[in-house]
Amino acid sequence: MNKVKVEVDTKNIDRQELKNYFRQTPNTSILGFWKFHLALYNLSSRKKNDGWLKRIGEAPVIYDPFLTRRSDEELKRYMHNKGYYDAEVTDTVYRKKKKAEVVYRITANEPYTISRYKVDVLDDSLQTIVHQDSTLSTVHVGENLDMDKLASERLRMVRTLKDQGYYRMNRNSISYEADTTLGKRQSAVTMLVGEQEIQDSLGNIEYQPHTKFTFRNFYFLTEYEPRKALFGEHLNMDMVPQDTLKVDNYYFIYKKSLRFRPDLLINANHIGDAGYYKVSEVERTYNELSLLRLFKVINIQFEDTGQRDSLGHSMLDCIIQLTPSTKQSYSFSLEGTNSSGNLGVAGNLNYQHRNLFKGGEILDVQLRGATERQSYGVKDSVKFFNTLETGIETKLTLPKFLAPIRSNRLFQYSTPKTLFSLAYNYQRRPDYTRTIARASFGYQWKSSEFSTHRINLLDFNLVKMFSYDPEFIASIENLYIRSSYTDHSISSFNYIYTYNTQRLQKRTNYKYLRASFETAGNTLYGYSKLANRPQELTDTLAGGQYKFLGTPFAQYVRTDLEYRRGWVLDKYNTVVIRGFGGIAVPYGNSKQVPFERKYFTGGANDIRAWPVRSLGPGTYKADPNAFPNQTGDVKLEGNIEYRYKMIGMLEGAFFLDVGNIWSLNDNRPGTEFRLDKFYNELAVGTGTGFRFDFSYVIFRLDVGMKLCDPSRPAGSRWIIGNRPYTTDDFNVTFAIGYPF
Repeated sequence: MNKVKVEVDTKNIDRQELKNYFRQTPNTSILGFWKFHLALYNLSSRKKNDGWLKRIGEAPVIYDPFLTRRSDEELKRYMHNKGYYDAEVTDTVYRKKKKAEVVYRITANEPYTISRYKVDVLDDSLQTIVHQDSTLSTVHVGENLDMDKLASERLRMVRTLKDQGYYRMNRNSISYEADTTLGKRQSAVTMLVGEQEIQDSLGNIEYQPHTKFTFRNFYFLTEYEPRKALFGEHLNMDMVPQDTLKVDNYYFIYKKSLRFRPDLLINANHIGDAGYYKVSEVERTYNELSLLRLFKVINIQFEDTGQRDSLGHSMLDCIIQLTPSTKQSYSFSLEGTNSSGNLGVAGNLNYQHRNLFKGGEILDVQLRGATERQSYGVKDSVKFFNTLETGIETKLTLPKFLAPIRSNRLFQYSTPKTLFSLAYNYQRRPDYTRTIARASFGYQWKSSEFSTHRINLLDFNLVKMFSYDPEFIASIENLYIRSSYTDHSISSFNYIYTYNTQRLQKRTNYKYLRASFETAGNTLYGYSKLANRPQELTDTLAGGQYKFLGTPFAQYVRTDLEYRRGWVLDKYNTVVIRGFGGIAVPYGNSKQVPFERKYFTGGANDIRAWPVRSLGPGTYKADPNAFPNQTGDVKLEGNIEYRYKMIGMLEGAFFLDVGNIWSLNDNRPGTEFRLDKFYNELAVGTGTGFRFDFSYVIFRLDVGMKLCDPSRPAGSRWIIGNRPYTTDDFNVTFAIGYPF
């Protein structure tokens, strides 16, 4: 079988969704035409039924008339579900040589529509809730009689009622009646919300009104063992000693000593917040416990106690079974680095302690050391040297909102984590030695399954420069570059919002959005003004500046936006796009944005046809012997990558990258951003690459090729048609993980 297509005469039907109902599809293609996996299969020996190439390849799909008829039936059933009861499905098979192409043609005809829609509540206890919910119905008069939509509305109604305490509500209690005898292909639809079905020991069915459920007790099994539970009671009570701590109606069951403070688990549990059973609070509790990163297994179960509360509501016991993760862990990694062709080696030693003070606190400590052989030029000479970098970073994460305000109403989906971090970094280079001290304090929380917020109320950096190479510094006459080699401090406030639907363990379509905002120096500048502090001349180019802790402090605002979208075409093919835009503007106490906060491009995750920091700003072309220091205040970038699976762990990719960086205050020619010409200064690169997927880590090799080089004169920036390619037009990058 070579091809399968579908044609339908209405725009109201999703053609892509129709393809899910084909019972037979052709062999998978790469790039839309290359049947790579079929070719592998055909290369295998005909004498071996289970050869290696047969296992990794794909057997040829042989046309089967029976499966074509099955596809006709499935497509017709789908059309019926969408309200097209008179739809007609035909198929045509085109045979050429030994290949077959099947075309399905669907004539939808006029659909049945909903002329009246109402809800009848047969259970008096549900009347008020159902009628209050009627305005939220997803079914509307005039729409097609869509069975899938009616089924979705039934599930929505079940969830609404389960969120109001009706624990035993299920879809069997809700049904539909549709009268299609009204003529003109119209129907009257009634949703019936019935009573609860009760089956006695003899199998007899009787109906009773639904009842609300409240809670009697909560049980935390803090050392639950799933394997042993298979052979014991589901509460696993006989698998652990009966050491129990009681706090109000909370029971903590543990071995020897309780690993977690009771308030940690009580605060993570929201199941009883509403006073009655609420399915959304069950989900929130599961989410809160997962975000603690303390447990390998989390199970939440309920038992009907057979008792009733003072208002006559049935009562449940809630059993939360928890299997703790390893409390302490160590890891060491050694990696080779390749920065613009300069090779080096780096090592990381990581230590993590989960539950440091028995309150779910997580301590992360990372020690890093790296050395790299690089080259840089001073005038006409080139020196080779080894850089040295060492550092330590410590992070402490508290699973609570550490602030003098109540957070229950502010954070409905999850409680924020309070984050502290301290870091110190030492960098020794031939042109300078630099130390960077950093401290930050902030919060992180999720407002939905896919949305994450991070806010740093304080993010402080102190950069000290010393041991200068006088010859190198004397050669810098540009404010833009010199600002990278001066003492400065950054006291900033920043906020980051991330929306990510990607699931790492599952190949599905996904969206990713990251927006950030940062501002620095405003408080210090305001204080300096009010206190009439004198400005000091720190640099003949930078002018007078206010200082903090003996160093000039930076003042700027920076914001950027990144968007990604991934489409899984089939089991072998994926397309991913990415767009990025950002701008950083200095003001007040700064003529330039600090080097650490500037944008750069090129390298393994940006415009891959250029080495890192070697592109831009704008049309500027740096001295090839100069130290790579090409950064800017504005960045625009777009990428598209087509990925395909090849053999086993090997994947391939083709990509196209477009973008550049620009400056706002720079006296180098061609560097400034201008709305009327920036689009003529975009770099364009393409290339191919390979990924080695080892499940736990992905190694990547990309080969980029320049198509349009903005550093060349206007009219000759596109390489094809202007000049032959040279080795400088290609760039090889090694990296870990996907580029985006």
